[in-house]
Amino acid sequence: LFFHSPADPAEEEEEEEEMPATEKDLAEDAPWKKIQQNTFTRWCNEHLKVLNKRIADLQKDLSDGLKLIGLLEVLSQKKMYRKYHLRPNFRQMKLENVSVALEFLEREHIKLVSIGKRFCPWLGAPCGSDR
Repeated sequence: LFFHSPADPAEEEEEEEEMPATEKDLAEDAPWKKIQQNTFTRWCNEHLKVLNKRIADLQKDLSDGLKLIGLLEVLSQKKMYRKYHLRPNFRQMKLENVSVALEFLEREHIKLVSIGKRFCPWLGAPCGSDR
């Protein structure tokens, strides 16, 4: 005769702590996010070859705005409308560079799709407005 005891309390806690599928998809380390990040990084690097520049980490490498500006200039074959900081040492300078890039997109009537208006995680900076 076997007695079946209810599940071990430790097992019950483990099951409760498991994330629902939607939370797993939104997690920082979700597999689809890594795939998109790698694909976008390769695409950027393909275009940045012209400038002898390379991106290894999207958030770090785009955060000062310089490679983002370079990428936009290569893709559009135009120069930025405003001056920007070539050696952005301070956070404010980096944010100004990102703003220059975003203004360029706005003036060129290029919309950023699926990007919130408050913060771009890969840029580590504000994204401007959704229009």
